[in-house]
Amino acid sequence: MAEYNEDAYKLARKAYIEYSCPFERALLSRCVNCARSRKVNLAEREAIACGAPEVREHCLAFYQAVHENAQFALKIAPGTPWPFGKEIRAQCGGVRGLAATQGGAGDETTDIAATVLQALASTGGIEAFPFSEIMRAVVHYEPRKRRG
Repeated sequence: MAEYNEDAYKLARKAYIEYSCPFERALLSRCVNCARSRKVNLAEREAIACGAPEVREHCLAFYQAVHENAQFALKIAPGTPWPFGKEIRAQCGGVRGLAATQGGAGDETTDIAATVLQALASTGGIEAFPFSEIMRAVVHYEPRKRRG
């Protein structure tokens, strides 16, 4: 069996995906949704690209704010890599928690970009988001169990 060339994959990914989605893992795990995302298949893998670069900046800022706030809640030292399970909890729980604070369902039907834009319109800025409530959703989010 041939070895995977990870460097070639990363180059192809950069060539095909101009704007990556900061919530790619959440979208691939199907815990949330985004009408502005588009799926790309590369080298037998799925990737998610953002189809709205102007909205991506807001999503990226929210993603960074969730990670900054979740470090304490998920017991992650600053500057260390995030394990996959905690990354999923931050992404899925963060988006679902934000949706719940905006009166949304906070489930797999939650649209990431729409939720972020709605929250920005109602609060005025990401720094005004209710992160204490959002962090409760991050801590309580349970990724689906592996089949086995």
